[in-house]
Amino acid sequence: MTNIALEIRGKPLIIETGQMARQSDGSVIVRYGDTVVLATAVADKKAKEGLNFFPLTMDYQEKTYSAGKIPGGFFKREGRPSEKEVLTSRLIDRPIRPLFPKGFYSETQGIVSVLSYGNENVADILGIIGMSAALHISDIPFNGPVAGVRVGRLKNDNGGNLIINPDISESNDLDLSLIVAGTADAVIMVEGGGSDVSESVLLEAIDYAHEEIKRIAAVQNELRNKVAKAKRPVAVIEENHGFKEAVRSYVSDRMRDALTIPGKQRRQEACDIILDDAIKHFNTPENREKYSGNPEKDLTRDIANIFDDYEKETVRHMILKEGLRADGRKPDEVRHISCHMGFLPRTHGSALFIRGETQALVIITLGTAEDEQKIDSLEGESYKRFMLHYNFPPFSVGEVKPLRSPGRREIGHGALAERALKYVVPSKESFPYTIRIVSDILESNGSSSMATVCGATLALMDAGVPVSAPVAGIAMGLIKEGEQVVVLTDILGLEDHLGDMDFKVAGTENGITAFQMDVKIGGVSRKILSDALEQARVGRLHILGRMKEAISSPRQNLSPHAPRIYTMQIKQDKIRDVIGTGGKVIRGIIEQTGAKIDINDAGVINIASSDEESAKKAIEIINGIVAEAELGKIYMGKVKRIADFGAFVEILPGTDGLLHISQISEKRIAKVTDEINLGDEVLVKVIEIDPQGKIRLSRKEAMRQQKV
Repeated sequence: MTNIALEIRGKPLIIETGQMARQSDGSVIVRYGDTVVLATAVADKKAKEGLNFFPLTMDYQEKTYSAGKIPGGFFKREGRPSEKEVLTSRLIDRPIRPLFPKGFYSETQGIVSVLSYGNENVADILGIIGMSAALHISDIPFNGPVAGVRVGRLKNDNGGNLIINPDISESNDLDLSLIVAGTADAVIMVEGGGSDVSESVLLEAIDYAHEEIKRIAAVQNELRNKVAKAKRPVAVIEENHGFKEAVRSYVSDRMRDALTIPGKQRRQEACDIILDDAIKHFNTPENREKYSGNPEKDLTRDIANIFDDYEKETVRHMILKEGLRADGRKPDEVRHISCHMGFLPRTHGSALFIRGETQALVIITLGTAEDEQKIDSLEGESYKRFMLHYNFPPFSVGEVKPLRSPGRREIGHGALAERALKYVVPSKESFPYTIRIVSDILESNGSSSMATVCGATLALMDAGVPVSAPVAGIAMGLIKEGEQVVVLTDILGLEDHLGDMDFKVAGTENGITAFQMDVKIGGVSRKILSDALEQARVGRLHILGRMKEAISSPRQNLSPHAPRIYTMQIKQDKIRDVIGTGGKVIRGIIEQTGAKIDINDAGVINIASSDEESAKKAIEIINGIVAEAELGKIYMGKVKRIADFGAFVEILPGTDGLLHISQISEKRIAKVTDEINLGDEVLVKVIEIDPQGKIRLSRKEAMRQQKV
């Protein structure tokens, strides 16, 4: 077994290999504190015939035994991946994927397994490091190493100090949290968010993280020098340059015109016609013989590959050399925006946000504490009251596909949009509702996740949710050839597919709330990052301006179809009185009023009902239960017990007082029953409450006061 170590924040980061999973092409164990992950990489020895893309699968799995837990459910074993596992799989994939050499098309799989889960909050980070190290020491071609760190900034930290890999106890106190991954030379991926963080602070955090990334990459190189296998040769793609030039020449006269046709579908149809014509022209026995030497060989795939490469080259040339985009916009121009509020009559809030050919229909549903999502994770059980779900149906891009459960892309886009909005959503104390947002993408041509952010903001304000500020999102792109660089604002799907960067920024007028960057090339410089952030800020402010024209602040009233939630605070020692033995009392209130009632350990009661009268009735009943006797106040009480010296009268539910025989009547009586009997209702006045809470009552004082 071989290992290397590096100290990070006072703890050793240890990478070891040679003991576990030795039949994989590369495997490492990564340890940091009590957290341990196993990363393995395997690639088929031969590439599948006909592939022109890299088939990479990256999986992250959490073993519940790693936290000393047994899985819930009937089967008591790990099942389908949780949302966190899906998001972490994407997180590991994104900085790793761009570093495989072109032409390597063998099916490759990386698996990261969490074997021990501590409170360091770094299992995902160790997954990036471990997968890079496993690939780096294997014979699989890989232009690494890559490393990742989490960087955070504590709230109210006047010094602005940044910390690397904040643990679980620190995570809730951060106003900035980022995961940054890259090589020793450049940053490849950034993901995270913050509470109105400025562009300069974001850049500072990325720079700070990159210094740590360089150290971690260096120790991976050290490990490789000790144990690495020789890398497999990458197959050289033999090109028939004569055939390539012939196809390019055949399509070149029509390609540029097709790529500048307005409308995504019309543009794609025009390109498809050119490709079909090229296939018909070249895929004939004569041309097969001429260009491949085999009249039986099907050249369809070869023609399509040449066409795709030329399409990419043409789009990039138009942008770099002429500043011309496919839809005619300037590089820093945002597409036309329209906002439609209150789109659906029965929902609690709705909005249709349209930007160019991208449409997001966003719906808000308000619920009670019963609607919160219960999350059972390695950290333990928790509840989530703010949820955003993103759907991408096939019709949004004019395709026919079977409907399935949400895929990795949908889960990832939803999580990004949710992160962008969570900093402006009101706290449970000020707005005691469970909030669910659903974004249905009706049409897509780039940046649907950022359209979701904009549409969700509009829908929240339409629903009357008191957000602290509107949030807008924008997707940026990059075209880079050597020293020539063009940053694109509000990218189209074509520019995302053929460009070098997908860079999403969401935020308010005051700063950034969510940030995600993926690079398809080896990385980007700080200047490119800085320029892109500034261009994104200008675009974001433009979008916010258009959104404010539709609605400038949250509506004052909730939808008539939304539940009304009323909040009460009672003393903690009264909680058991409201709940009753086995929940008998609270169930009775619910049955009597029809309201939903939730009570927590602090004595906060939320009463929810779409009918205001039923809520008021529930409040009245609870007030009666928790009410306390007041000195000098007259009550209509009920005789509960009789003794020789007096009677015990219940003046409030669960509250008795002593009515002494001397206080029953103006005249002297021999027995209590001369005046009152068990079960009688009598008017009494509270004349004393001693320090122990014992209550003395007087019937004669109450009668005197009534006569007056």
